[in-house]
Amino acid sequence: QVQFVESGGGLVQAGGSLRLSCAASRSTFRFKDMGWYRQVPGSQRELVARISYGNLTNYADSVKGRFTISRDNAKNTAYLQMNSLAPEDTAVYYCNYLPNSDWGQGTQVTVSS
Repeated sequence: QVQFVESGGGLVQAGGSLRLSCAASRSTFRFKDMGWYRQVPGSQRELVARISYGNLTNYADSVKGRFTISRDNAKNTAYLQMNSLAPEDTAVYYCNYLPNSDWGQGTQVTVSS
């Protein structure tokens, strides 16, 4: 059973940047596709970026060109570099395998206008 620990969230002004990290507890991380998701209250969790075990990436249209997903298999860690942040990016951000395993606590990102 894998555990994910997300970190790096915080409060940032519009136009700013944050880098999120996701540490996975299992070494099987390197064989798994990974995704970053976000969720606002009252809405479904949204997949915003994914990276395959072979480092192929894909992004939701809403973040394309602003967010970059990456991974370090030696550290069992995935990252989400978020640039040009906007208030609509405010959400709790989670990482998970694809297909999904258990969810972590997430990390709150708040973008002020």
